[in-house]
Amino acid sequence: MKNTYLIGYFPLISIILFSLSFAIFSEMQALVVLKNIGIYDGMLEFFSDAGIKLALLLAMFLLYFMLFAALKLVSDTILELSLLFFSKDSEGENLKNIRLGSAIYLLGGVVSLLCVQSFLLVCAVFLITTIIAFIYFVYKISNTLSTAGLIGLIFFHTILWSIIVLTITYSMLKLYNSVIASLPM
Repeated sequence: MKNTYLIGYFPLISIILFSLSFAIFSEMQALVVLKNIGIYDGMLEFFSDAGIKLALLLAMFLLYFMLFAALKLVSDTILELSLLFFSKDSEGENLKNIRLGSAIYLLGGVVSLLCVQSFLLVCAVFLITTIIAFIYFVYKISNTLSTAGLIGLIFFHTILWSIIVLTITYSMLKLYNSVIASLPM
């Protein structure tokens, strides 16, 4: 069966798998923190152990799901904008050619579920999956790009994602410093 929409649900499943991986790890760490500061025993008076774990898992899952869904939206926008600027393809064939790249993220999501014991491992799986997907993307569209277009596309993605990551990192550091500075000492 050959249908162009057959793999249309892969991005959603990938987002769910990566969100679940990060949520499971975050839930385990949140439980440790709650137990260390003594809140967990008080929570057990009102909720069951399974209820607390499930509520934490759902909250973390929703948080990561929203993060990855937003990243997917930004990624698709950057991808199509780069194709607009650098590709010779005006019919949208490039978008059809790169759709199978979502299977890379699906496989990465499955692997990330096997690595939930380590946050760095899950992050590494996500990063490696992203790099492999980018290489696949460049490979699949390289035949419709000139050499200058290919270089421009790679730099466009690299610079835009670097700016996004650096802006978020800077904002988080500023927020952290503001919170630390406002604490009474």
